[in-house]
Amino acid sequence: MKLHELRPVEGSTKTRRRVGRGTGSGIGKTAGYGHKGQKARSGSKKNGFEGGQMPLARRLPKRGFTNIFAKEYTVINIDALNKLENGAVVTAELLKANGMISKIEKDGLKVLGRGELTKKLDVKAAKFTESAQKAIEAAGGTVEVV
Repeated sequence: MKLHELRPVEGSTKTRRRVGRGTGSGIGKTAGYGHKGQKARSGSKKNGFEGGQMPLARRLPKRGFTNIFAKEYTVINIDALNKLENGAVVTAELLKANGMISKIEKDGLKVLGRGELTKKLDVKAAKFTESAQKAIEAAGGTVEVV
């Protein structure tokens, strides 16, 4: 098979409907908009407009807000770090490579203090909770904010 012989699977593609191309096409003249009326006019369809009825977006209660300035961290607890070997230098890239985290958020890695740490590790992250920092140092490891 050559590149120019490639074709889509039978029935997977449809030709788009070309409206307003003469009465013989079956969808000419009014192009599916019917005769006159508000919906036949250009620029008349307001998104969310319900004919004078209070629109759904305004009927529903509004709660809370979205903090667009919130920092986004990938979080990991110290009990998960016990899977690594003793004396390892822990970074977000190493955790991702080991499958311990799925992705690194834009503000980096934050280490939380749930669980116990039994290994001596050198941890490099963007943020540490106070309890996580104490637990890492108590196990003989070091903490570095990057």
